[in-house]
Amino acid sequence: MRSILHQIGGIMADIRSYMKEIEKRGEKREDYKEKIAKHRMASVFRILLIVVVLAVAVVFLILQYRNKIYTDYDIVASVDRESVSGATDMRLGNLILTFSKDGAHCRDARGNVNWNQTFEIQDIRLAVNGNTVAMGDYNGREIYVANTEKLLGEISTTMPIRELTVSETGTVTAVLADSDITWVNTYSSSGMIEGRTHMDDSGYPMAVSLSPNGELLCVAYVYLDAGVLKTNIAFYNFGVVGSNASDFLVSTWAYTDMLIPTVKFINNDTAFAVGDGQLIIYSGGYVPNPQAGYMYDREVQSVFYDDRYIGLVFFSDNSENKYQLNVYDTTKTNEQAKVFYFDMDYTDIFFDKDTFVIYNETECRVMTMGGIEKFRGNFVKPVGLMIPSGKAYRYILITDSSIDTIQLK
Repeated sequence: MRSILHQIGGIMADIRSYMKEIEKRGEKREDYKEKIAKHRMASVFRILLIVVVLAVAVVFLILQYRNKIYTDYDIVASVDRESVSGATDMRLGNLILTFSKDGAHCRDARGNVNWNQTFEIQDIRLAVNGNTVAMGDYNGREIYVANTEKLLGEISTTMPIRELTVSETGTVTAVLADSDITWVNTYSSSGMIEGRTHMDDSGYPMAVSLSPNGELLCVAYVYLDAGVLKTNIAFYNFGVVGSNASDFLVSTWAYTDMLIPTVKFINNDTAFAVGDGQLIIYSGGYVPNPQAGYMYDREVQSVFYDDRYIGLVFFSDNSENKYQLNVYDTTKTNEQAKVFYFDMDYTDIFFDKDTFVIYNETECRVMTMGGIEKFRGNFVKPVGLMIPSGKAYRYILITDSSIDTIQLK
C-alpha cells in the first residue's frame, strides 16, 4: 500500500514539476510576444520619425527654393549665329522662329534648323498657336503653315488676306476681302475649306482666334446699330456639336458701346476677349459661355497670356511706378486680379509656370505670382528675344551674334 502511495506521490510530483515547466514556458512565450510587440512598436516609431524628418527636410528645401533670390546667371551653352538685316526673331513653342520678307526658318537652342521656307511677303500677317505658325501677306493669297518640327502645308485663297489665326493642329482661319463682302474662311492645313461666314451676317470681323485643337473659332464682329457701336462675340464649333447648328454657330454674346479688338483661346476650353473697358473670360469646350468679367477704366497697353494666366498692362495708377500689370488666373475666376507694379520699359512679358518674366534689351526681372522678385539684373550683351527653356530658371537668349542658354544662380 505504501509502495502504491509512494508511486502515486512520485507521479503527482512529476505532474507538478511538468505543470511548473509548462508555466515557465508560457511565461517565456508571453515575454517573447511582448518583446516582438515592443520591437514592432519601436520599428513603427523609427519609421514615423524618419518620415517626419524627411517631410520637414522636403518642406525646408521647398521653402528655400521658393524663397531663393538669384543675383546672376551662368551661360551653360552658346552657339554662334549670323543676324540677317530686316529679319525678326520670335518665339515658336520653346524654339526660335526667324522671318523676313524673303522667308522664314525655325531653329532650336543648339542652332539646328528644323525647316526653312522661302517666300516673298511685303506686309506679313502672322499667327502663332503653341508650336504652330501661319504666315501670309496682307492682300496676298498664299498662307504657309508650319510647326516647330516641319512644314505642314500651303493654302491658296481666292481673295486677298486681311487677317489670320491658326490652331496647334494646323487649321487656319483667314479674314478675306471681296469687292463688297468680307469673308471668314476656315481651312485645313492642306487647303480644304471647313467653314465660312461673311460680314453681312454679323458685322466686320475685328479679331479671330482658333482653339488649339482647331474645333472652336471665336470671332469679334463690330457693327453700328442706330449709330451705337456694338461688338458681337461669336463662337463656332466645327466638331459634332457644331454640325447640328446653323453655319456651325453655337453661341453669340452682344456688347453695346464697347470695341473688342482682341480675342484669344488660351486652351481648348477657355477663351478671353479684351475690350476698351472690360476683360471677359469664356469657358466651355463645346459651347463657350461667359464665366467672368473684369472692368477697368484705363487703356490697355499690352496683352500677354499662356494656357492659364492673362496679363494686361496699364499705365500705373500711382506716381511711383510707370506700369501696372494685372494678372488674371482663369482657373480661379472668382478671384480678383493680382496687381504688380514695375518701371522698366519692356520688349516682352511671358509667363513660365507660376512666374512671369519682364525684359528688354539690357535688363530682366523674374517675379513669382506670390510677389517675390526672384531675379533682377542686366544682360551681358543686348538681347532681342528671351524664351523659357522648359527647365526652372533656365532661359534662352537670342542676340545678334549668338543663342545663349542661361541658368540663374
